[in-house]
Amino acid sequence: MAIRRLFLFVPLLFVACQSFGQLNSESARIKQLNIYQDSLASLGKIFINNENDLERKNANYQFIKTLVSALKISNSFLFPFDSVKSISIINSPDNRFRIMSWHVVNQDGSYRFYGTIQLNTGGPLKMFPLEDYSPLLKNPEDSVTDNRKWYGAQYYKIVPVYAQKPYYVLIGWKGNTVKSTKKVIEVLSFSNDKPVFGMPVFDGNGKSRKRVVFEYTRQASMLLRYLPEQNLIVFDHLVPPDPKMKDQHEMFGPDLSYDGYKLKNGRWVYQDNLDMRNIPNNSDNELIDPKKQAIEDKKSIRKN
Repeated sequence: MAIRRLFLFVPLLFVACQSFGQLNSESARIKQLNIYQDSLASLGKIFINNENDLERKNANYQFIKTLVSALKISNSFLFPFDSVKSISIINSPDNRFRIMSWHVVNQDGSYRFYGTIQLNTGGPLKMFPLEDYSPLLKNPEDSVTDNRKWYGAQYYKIVPVYAQKPYYVLIGWKGNTVKSTKKVIEVLSFSNDKPVFGMPVFDGNGKSRKRVVFEYTRQASMLLRYLPEQNLIVFDHLVPPDPKMKDQHEMFGPDLSYDGYKLKNGRWVYQDNLDMRNIPNNSDNELIDPKKQAIEDKKSIRKN
């Protein structure tokens, strides 16, 4: 009888030890990810807020190395990194991938963008670094590129489109210079499991665009938003203050009317003069500026 009990006890002990080992391993994994997250949050504050150009770039370099190390940890896709306020992290609605994107301000007031696409593999890391190729893309609305020639932006919305060839629309903010700001409607698809940016699916104004780029004065805010109930991307109509300035996009601003792109049969058809009286005019709230957020955090700390 004692021997029989021993034989029953040994398997139970093995299962208990195995479960404890898995629990301990999961705890260690989360602990390590939290350590990386703290480092990323600190480095992010430096490359956003530091006034020294070299300090910002060094912090960003360390940030990239740290982020790659963190993402190499098993099942890192499930870790939200929500304490890292300096970057935008958005998951595709089908949870197939997520995009991390951020910017660093150059000494001359221009912007350089960084990012990565992390696939949800359920196992080993599979990611595609995004390399900002913006200055060399002379005709971005007509270009199809890959992750090595990315038209850099900081994204705040992913819209899946279930067309004959499925793709995703990315809506993003693209700081430009000390005079102007840009926003972009991008298209992301996958070919042989590799990302492709740009697709001729935007129809209107006598041409088909592969992505849509808006440029306007830095002194203004521009609405650019997806309305799912209407399958509509709506945006401010931008105009120059004087018709003679029609080629000076750094002078453009909203005129209180709205245009949009309506999804029809997998393509986006341009529509003008939309009745959008219930849409608020200030849309830059869609993307929280990390520097402004840091100022608000400081104010909150003082109050408390």
